[in-house]
Amino acid sequence: MAGRLIGIDLGTTNSCACVVEGGDYKVIPNAEGSRTTPSVVAFTDSGEELVGHAAKRQAITNPRRTLFALKRLIGQRFDSPKIQEAISHLPFQVAKATNGDAWVGVGDRQYAPPEISAIVLSEIKRSAEAYLREEVIDAVITVPAYFDDAQRQATKDAGRIAGLNVVRIVNEPTAAALAYGLVNKDKRELLAICDLGGGTFDFTLMEMNDGVFEVLATSGDTFLGGEDFDLALMQWLFKQFQETNGVDVSADQSVQQRFKEVAEKAKCELSSLDVVDIRIPFVIQGPDGPLHIETTLKRSEYEEMVTPLVNRMIAPIQDAMKHANQMPSNVSQVILVGGQSRMPLVQKRLQEFFGKEPNKTINPDEVVAIGAAIQGAVLSGDIKDLVLLDVTPLSLGIETQGGGFAKIINRNTTIPARDKRVFTTVTDNQARVEIHVLQGERELAEANKSLGRFDLVNLPPLPGGVPQIEVAFDIDSNGIVRVTALDLTTNSEQTMHIQPSSGLTEFEIQRMIRDASQYAEEDSRRRDDLKYIASTDGLLFSCEKAFADFGANLTANQNREVRQLLETVRQAVIAKDSSIIRANETKLLDVQGLLTTAAIAGSEDAVSVVDMEGDNDSNSGGVNVL
Repeated sequence: MAGRLIGIDLGTTNSCACVVEGGDYKVIPNAEGSRTTPSVVAFTDSGEELVGHAAKRQAITNPRRTLFALKRLIGQRFDSPKIQEAISHLPFQVAKATNGDAWVGVGDRQYAPPEISAIVLSEIKRSAEAYLREEVIDAVITVPAYFDDAQRQATKDAGRIAGLNVVRIVNEPTAAALAYGLVNKDKRELLAICDLGGGTFDFTLMEMNDGVFEVLATSGDTFLGGEDFDLALMQWLFKQFQETNGVDVSADQSVQQRFKEVAEKAKCELSSLDVVDIRIPFVIQGPDGPLHIETTLKRSEYEEMVTPLVNRMIAPIQDAMKHANQMPSNVSQVILVGGQSRMPLVQKRLQEFFGKEPNKTINPDEVVAIGAAIQGAVLSGDIKDLVLLDVTPLSLGIETQGGGFAKIINRNTTIPARDKRVFTTVTDNQARVEIHVLQGERELAEANKSLGRFDLVNLPPLPGGVPQIEVAFDIDSNGIVRVTALDLTTNSEQTMHIQPSSGLTEFEIQRMIRDASQYAEEDSRRRDDLKYIASTDGLLFSCEKAFADFGANLTANQNREVRQLLETVRQAVIAKDSSIIRANETKLLDVQGLLTTAAIAGSEDAVSVVDMEGDNDSNSGGVNVL
């Protein structure tokens, strides 16, 4: 390994990075000072890229070009029923690539999900280099425990495109356990790690004993996460609006984005409040004027909506407990991971199942990145007293005659691992056999995930059932697979390195890496410009609002000059012309001060109304979108 090593949690909703220095971890802030970065990428009409908070802020006005929750698509086939269900609620285009994978369309350009993830990783890499003041080359990146080989390969592709050497892929719940164990490593405990993030639910049962972390079993649901909880509330809002106004707005992409933003905020507030007020003005223009939505939502009502989602956690948990031959009462600690795990109903359901209150001592948004950095420090030798023994989440094997699935390495086998079985031919004088490599748990080959096919040729002409063909599987520490077929009669051998199912060829990956390097300086300048423009847009918005409210307190000359300046800067923001904005930056700040003075003058004449009865509903909060 060369260069600085960081740990990255590449999340569905948010991503986070961490570094270990001197045996202690530090979460790396992004360019805006936030410890997490939204996993959102947007493209403006002119083709410029926005990442993170800047992309998320403009999602309402640019829904078809704002990409989010791409982790659910990475390494996935377009025709998968779950993919079809997931993309039905997305405002942007998801298309079928020539190889059958799911790709994303923006204008006349198609992007593979790893390509979009690479843009997020590039932003994290830049933030880390700015924070550490040195080059970052190596990274440990986490994935959901139940990611299959194609999804892990696609994640590694994303890292390579971003200019990172991905030294290890680590399961997210395993990383969380490492973070917990860093300060509790002398204990002997059975840990239940419940990771309910933005897109997936993973459960891992792990034994921690004197610095050795052994995964006993893992299970999960790759389509259960915070996005589904948001969607449940969005659909409720659509229904409320239709009942109030008689109009169905669920197909309007801009309205979808506004409702998604409101749903996410209301969901978060209901983790600490009993009731939230939801107000969304000017949803659409009706025949008699603008139509709004104004309603309240109780926590109990929301919990009733999402109870089926919460209950879906239990089947994977029971599955893993059964594989590990453990009872819920044997668990020492229940560790919460992922932002959605903050929901009181989630915690209550887990407490009911395990008979103990979940551990809340670690930050669920940062713990996975911390664990990834710790694993990186173990690999580099900076931390020497921790050992990680992870498992493969799904069984591996080959298709047999008649469409059966013969497992060679069973799920929950500790990795790295190697195992083999001997097969034979079906017909007389068979000169070749096709090895169809599969991953999954179903008995039928067609019901499992195909990882690829290869041929073993030039077999000697022997009766059916006589040749002996040894098929061996190797899984490395990243959970990535190599398959070998050996004819024991002739010692003829064929090896297959499972090719990435990310929709990207090696040529395309190399092209993207070259492009990222070639345009790095230009992209960096333009990105800084766009951040500056976005920041000015926020200042301009507050000035325009203050001018509308308090402009009457200015003199006629001041009113005219302010109006002209605001119009000039607004046009520059629309045109993305940073030179005009910079030329007027001082004037805009002066106008902000002038309007603040006008606002104070206006408030002195206003009548202040105080509720003499006090706060009658201390559990009520508000959500307001302009």
